[in-house]
Parts: sequence; C-alpha cells; structure tokens
Amino acid sequence: MIKRNLLVMGLAVLLSACGFQLRGTGTNEMAIKELNLTARDAYGQTVVQLRKALQGSGVNVASGAPYTLDLVDERGNQRTASYSGSARSSEYELSNTLQYEIRGQNNLTLLNDKIEVQKVYVHDGNNLTGSDQEASQVRREMRNELVQRMMLRLQQITPAQLQKLQVDANARAKAEADAAAEAQRVMDATPQQSPIQIPNQ
Repeated sequence: MIKRNLLVMGLAVLLSACGFQLRGTGTNEMAIKELNLTARDAYGQTVVQLRKALQGSGVNVASGAPYTLDLVDERGNQRTASYSGSARSSEYELSNTLQYEIRGQNNLTLLNDKIEVQKVYVHDGNNLTGSDQEASQVRREMRNELVQRMMLRLQQITPAQLQKLQVDANARAKAEADAAAEAQRVMDATPQQSPIQIPNQ
C-alpha cells in the first residue's frame, strides 16, 4: 500500500516537472496582466465566457488597458455531412469561426488571426426534440472550445512580444504617413494644367 502511494506520488512529481497538468488543476496564469476586450456583439456568450476566463486567469479586463483584444467576427455554419439510407437521419457538420485582432497604441493592429472549431452530430428525423437538444449541446461545446483555444493562444503571448509588434506597427504607420505626405507634396508642387481655350470661330 505504501509502495503504491509512493509510486503515485512519484509519477505525479514527474508529470508536473514535465509541464503536464490535469484539466481543472494547476494554474492558467498569463503573462499579459491587463487587457481590454471588445466584440461586435458585446453581450454575446463568447465574449462573456472569454471575459470570465481572462479574469479567472488573473487578467484585469479594463477599457484603459494598453492592448485590446477585439473579437472582430464570429460566424457559425452548418452543412449536411452524410445521409442514411432511409433519409430519416443524417450527419450534420457544424463549424464556428472566430476572427480576432490584438491592437495596441493608436489603435494599430499588432496581429490578427482566426480560430475554427468543427463538430459533427447525428440528426434523427424520428426524434426531432432529441436532435435539437443535441445540436444545442454541440454548439455550447464548440463555444467552450473556442474560448479555450483563444486562452491558449493568449497564454503564448508575452508583453515583450507585444512591445516588439507595437514597434513594428509604429514603423509601418510612419512609413505609410510619410509616403502619403510625400505624394501630397508632389501633387501640390505639380502645376495644374489650365483648361484648353478654344478660339472663337
């Protein structure tokens, strides 16, 4: 009994040393400690769940934060994956795509990407109520997975990386502004051609 307990404890120590964590245990601390969160649907389930997840990971979600995570667009799609022989049941593939941006100073975009989740469920034509309930459950699971994947991506970002992206974005913005100013200067310095005067006959 004692040997078995020691073996279990030893395995737990080895796994934790390798970075392994059981779901629901361990810490989800993030390097980013302050973040603004915006979305097209400010009261949608995805942004609400993500805000709770961020706060639960020690992130101060505030409008005055130096960086903003903007959930630009979230789209759901459904298509028929297969039919049964009787056509009374079929498999549906659900997909959910979340496009997001992280913006910094002067509202400059530092990075943008998307997350996509797909799941398949069986629609039973003989049990419409049960099929509808299953579809709703699958959609909830997909939303949870979207939030989890978003959190995983954010956990991989450090303040130093965001600062580097901000420097690059500032340089691009300055180059674009300089190019636009130079184009305007050239246009202003170019004499405007007078309209052609047609002599009276």
